[in-house]
Formats: sequence, C-alpha cells, structure tokens
Amino acid sequence: MNKKMPPSMDQWLSEAKADPTAAKVGMYLVHNGVVRQTPKAMVRQGIDDGSLVRELEFSYDEAKVEQAVEETYRMEGIYYIKAWLNEGRLSVGDDIMYVLIGGDIRPRVIDALQFLVQKIKTECVTEIEQKS
Repeated sequence: MNKKMPPSMDQWLSEAKADPTAAKVGMYLVHNGVVRQTPKAMVRQGIDDGSLVRELEFSYDEAKVEQAVEETYRMEGIYYIKAWLNEGRLSVGDDIMYVLIGGDIRPRVIDALQFLVQKIKTECVTEIEQKS
C-alpha cells in the first residue's frame, strides 16, 4: 500500500459551495489529521517511554467510514460531508485524513466534526506506530 496524494481543500470547498445543499450551509469546517512525532500513549495517557514515532502504518475500512459519514448526515443541520483517508506507511508530517463538514450553524458543525472524526479514529482505522 502506497500513501495517497492529499486532496486540494480549495477544490473541495469549491465543490461544496456548488452543491445543491450549499444555500443551507452557513459554515464549513475542515479537519486535517497528520502524523506526529509524539507517540499516542504520551499524548493521550502521559506515558513517556522515551521513544518517538518515525512512521505510522495506516489503513481503514471503507465501508465503516461510509457508515460513519451516513450517521453524521443524520445530525440536525448537517448538509455536506466529504472525507479522505490516506493509507500505507506514513512519515511524520504526512496527512492521515481530511474531513470537511458543512452545516447551518457553528455549534452543529463543530459537534458533527467532533463526532465523525472520533468515530473514524475509534471504529474505522488501524494505526500502528513505528517508533525509534
């Protein structure tokens, strides 16, 4: 599996604003997850074993991602969603994922982005840190 080329956010936003739902949208919010050097155990649980991430082996279940997107569309005020996930051996700084959400008001868009990214990260992907 080779990593993919990331999408253009300018293109994504142009497409979103041309979508038939665009007249209902008052906010678009983009999430860009990237590979960081600090291990997940350090960031999430404060466990410092002195190691650093040099690569991340990343994969995902496309059907589960589609299901998560559909579930997010059922949230009130959410009209546009686009998600892109990378795959393969990713280096520090490489893009892991992009998620774009459009909705009527800021609180709903923020909640939907939080919901979808959390669901993708906990239910749809496999991440294996290669440390040094």
